[in-house]
Amino acid sequence: MIRTLVVDDEPLAREGVRVRLESERDIALVGEAADGPAAVEAIRRLLPDLVVLDVQMPGMDGFEVLARVADTCLPAVVFVTAYDRYALRAFEVHALDYLLKPFTAARLHDAMDRVRRELERDDDRAGLSAVMGLLDERERGAGGTPAAEHARRWAVKDGERYLMLRADEVDWIEAAANYVRFHARDTSFLLRGTMAAVAATLDPRQFARIHRSTIVNIDRVREVRPEWHGDFDVVLTGGQVLRMSRRYRGALLR
Repeated sequence: MIRTLVVDDEPLAREGVRVRLESERDIALVGEAADGPAAVEAIRRLLPDLVVLDVQMPGMDGFEVLARVADTCLPAVVFVTAYDRYALRAFEVHALDYLLKPFTAARLHDAMDRVRRELERDDDRAGLSAVMGLLDERERGAGGTPAAEHARRWAVKDGERYLMLRADEVDWIEAAANYVRFHARDTSFLLRGTMAAVAATLDPRQFARIHRSTIVNIDRVREVRPEWHGDFDVVLTGGQVLRMSRRYRGALLR
């Protein structure tokens, strides 16, 4: 079953979604919320697989709701909106679905089919990239740096859920066969990919490569100690000691 939360500040709109979802046999409605703060609380408490989320709501909009819960739960999202200025352009680019009010039962059914396909894909879900793109879109609208410059977040799997990991939370990164392991929040997360691909997306003012298989967050470096064999030990603020090859010394010390 796909555990679903419906969020909309209009009671009739919530009822319309709820009634239409009753015909979807694999959709289980686990809760409703009427504004942004209530949606954040409900997502963190219920950990739904899917959120049917209004864009414009009291307290905070749908984009901010996602930003607030990304460190706890990253569900699949179908946005509902009466306006196209926020959703249409972003969703067309990032392939996340949306419902433009008023919508039909057939249109909602199509959206649920897309959700099913996305959830079945599990790893590397297109929706994860889409959510990150939407958050980037929101930051650019607030005067932020264009998302294409450097990676600011990654969608990482934590058991059966996905978390949004921010760049400033990462202590260090290491290669792990066909994956890259991010050390953050006193634990580690695997992301499929290569060190070269990840390194190419990082901000060099924030991250430095110290070994062919290791990248550190410069803000986490407490000291650098030379060793007798010519390499160096990099000591992080959390006490971890990492080996730095001589060839990468300049990248960190600059």
